[in-house]
Amino acid sequence: MKSTMTLALLSILGLAATSAFAHEDFATVISATPIMQRVAVPTRQCWNEQVAAVEERRVRVPGQVEYSEPRANSGAGTVLGAIIGGVVGHQFGNSTGGRDHGTAAGAVIGGLVGNSIDRDNAEGGVRRVSRDAYSVERVPVTREVQRCRTNTEYRDQVAGYDVRYRYGNRDYLTRMDRDPGPTIRVNIEVRPDFR
Repeated sequence: MKSTMTLALLSILGLAATSAFAHEDFATVISATPIMQRVAVPTRQCWNEQVAAVEERRVRVPGQVEYSEPRANSGAGTVLGAIIGGVVGHQFGNSTGGRDHGTAAGAVIGGLVGNSIDRDNAEGGVRRVSRDAYSVERVPVTREVQRCRTNTEYRDQVAGYDVRYRYGNRDYLTRMDRDPGPTIRVNIEVRPDFR
């Protein structure tokens, strides 16, 4: 158990020692090549146009116009004819059963006669109505209308950089989102070699 604890303690101290040797340094940038990417950029283009149209205007004409309207059929003649026909039919029936049949027949015939009279009165009777007269004029007008359309333009833009740099006697390659300039910061870490 003591040896396990000693081994763990030595491992922790070894890690602390190796992290103490980690530091930053600068490497020389050999090249930074931009990575181009084609991007669609929608643009909205608007303009005003003069458009010819026709506008309808209602214009009052001096004086009045007289026209006829048919009278409405109220149905009162049909109802009154059916009642009178029913009463007369009831009077001329001979027996109890005959009176019922006579009442029904008289009501039907009276209703038909009353309806016919109502219809004749409605068709023959018109009423005169006077109203202001109007005319509709069609006037040409010009209106300004805004028209728009969306155009798609394609532009090349930088998506990142392939950066080649040298540290010590070795060359390295990395991809970055910006151009680092003449030098690049690198992390140097010294680790023990347990071979």
